Order: sequence, then structure tokens, then C-alpha cells
Amino acid sequence: MAGNIFGNLFRVSTFGESHGIALGGIIDGCPAGIELNFKEIQYELNRRKPGQSSIVTQRNEPDEVIFLSGIFDNKTTGTPIGFVIYNKDHKSYDYHHIREVYRPSHSDFTYEKKYGIRDYRGGGRSSARETTCRVVAGAIAKQLIKDITITSYVSSVGNISINKSYKELDLSRESIEKNPIRCPDTNTAEKMISKIQEIKNKGDTIGGIITCVIKNIPIGIGEPVFEKLHAELGKAMLSINAVKGFEYGSGFDGTKITGSQHNDLFKQDGTTKTNLSGGIQGGISNGMDIYFRIAFKPIATIMQKQKTIDKYGNFILMKGKGRHDPCVLPRAIPIVESMTALVLADYWMYTKLSKYSSIKKN
Repeated sequence: MAGNIFGNLFRVSTFGESHGIALGGIIDGCPAGIELNFKEIQYELNRRKPGQSSIVTQRNEPDEVIFLSGIFDNKTTGTPIGFVIYNKDHKSYDYHHIREVYRPSHSDFTYEKKYGIRDYRGGGRSSARETTCRVVAGAIAKQLIKDITITSYVSSVGNISINKSYKELDLSRESIEKNPIRCPDTNTAEKMISKIQEIKNKGDTIGGIITCVIKNIPIGIGEPVFEKLHAELGKAMLSINAVKGFEYGSGFDGTKITGSQHNDLFKQDGTTKTNLSGGIQGGISNGMDIYFRIAFKPIATIMQKQKTIDKYGNFILMKGKGRHDPCVLPRAIPIVESMTALVLADYWMYTKLSKYSSIKKN
């Protein structure tokens, strides 16, 4: 299986399956001398882990990361950072009924056809449990680019949306973390939570949208041809399980207005009066806020009977079992932020190569 490495200069390679002994990864290219805040790393993992509220899966995993290399006296050494996270609460028998059955809209079918074999226990490598590794790497990347702030929140669940710009919201950690759906608008959050509970009681699932905002980003991040900043962010977001769409700046709404309405006119200091560009022009950051939205589908495994096929082509009725998220959004927040941080950390490394400076002798 290819495609287990993300990044160019700041790279993370992940391994492991949902119901295996452990998941883990290797971070390569991290500069030496970063003093790590391990509480912050665990905090990010706690935001992603299952069992944290009644509207997510009740699998009980501590998700405690163990670092194996690349760190000494709480600082990165510049060598590869190896880490593992052990699985503690996997109930593989819950998936025995699908060992020869394909769940509709799941990767069961494509994995088996591609590889001739699949780990049906929790989806194996296709499980979103793999994203624990991304969160560890992303938490370290955040500490590399600590002057840049990355904030994500749930902006819609189904047809329930915050009808406000991110600029009108309190995007502090306290505001976003004060409710289990991680929506900074209290009234809207209550409606979202009720909707998810309703869907869960029916044995169904629901999707929605996460908005991400990047502040304090310097001008010049991104490469102008094949590695445009928005292209790499889009690739990162679309690599997350259940993501079906990505738009930045004005997105699809920008198609409904003219160029004279869409252009962001300059101020004398180089900032712009509006920001329909979403902080990126020509694939390069212009110093304004970068903001984008990510669409998540309802997850495929539902607790209702559906008609499907088995590996022999027979039609059968199947019903999901086990512990699953009725809505992935609240647990996806730290994943979105981690993938964003990995992209920016990679580009931060690129900036060190963009301009020539002579080596001075001491």
C-alpha cells in the first residue's frame, strides 16, 4: 500500500490499523531544538479520542502517545521522531458479520478489490482511527509554527448552520470547547446537538461542515505552480475520512458575482479592504486571514438494515453493529487543524530555502 507519507520537508509516515496492537508514526525533517509541550499534544489527542460525549462513538480509548525517539530533555533532536499509540478497547467480534459483506458507501468493496484482502475489523487501515497519528504530528507542527494560529469549528450540521461570518464569532478555545459539538454559537450548538441525538436514536448518521481560520500567517507561504498553498490545503483536507468537499475564500459563491465585485482592493499598507481571495493569491499567502470550509458526509456505517452484496455477489440485508459516530464533526476538529499545521510546517521549511543568504564566518 502506497500513500502513507504526507509532506515533503516536514514529513509524517503513519502505520497501524483500527483493531491492531497499536498505531504509530515517524516524523522526519522536524528541526532540532523545539521545546515540546507534551500536555498540548495530549490535549489535541483528547479532543479527537472516542467516548468524550454522548454524541460520538463510545469506544473507550485513552489515546496516550508514547514517544520512542527524536526527543531528549523535552526537546527535538533533529532525528526522526517515532511514536506509538496502543489500542486498548477494540471489540473485533462486532465486525464479524461483515467479514464477507460490503457496507454501502464504505471502503470495504474497493479495498478488497484492490488488494485481494481486507481487515474487516473496524475497517482496518481505512478507519478514521489512523488519524490519531496525524494529530500527534500536527500537534508538534503547531509548536514549530507557534506564531500562526489555526482555529476550526463546526459551522453546520445537516441543514442547521451558523449564519455568521467567522469574524462575528468568539473563536477562543474556551468558546469552541464549551459544548460537545464544538460550535462557538451557543444557540446553534444546542440545535445541532439535538439533531445529532435525534439521528442517533434512529440508527442513522448525519454530516456537516467545519470552518477553519488561519491567522497571523506571513506573506509568501506557498509555491506558485504545482504546490500552491490552497492546493496543498485541499489535498490535506480531502485526505481526511468522510470529506467530500473543500472550498476557500469566496468558494462557489464567488461564481455568482462579477470581477469588479470580487476583486480585493488594496490599502496603502498592502492589506486589502475585503478578503474574498481567502488570504491566498497566485497560490501564495498575502498576509490576510486564510479561511476555508470542509464538507463531511454522513458516515457509511448505520444501525439500520440496508440491502447490499457479499463477496460472492449475493444480495443480502445487513445492519451495522458496534460503536460508531452518528456525526464525525466534533472529533474531526483537531484532525482538520493538524493537517493544516502539517501543510504550514512543510511550507515553513520551504521558506528557509527560498532566498539566498551568504554564509558568514564567525
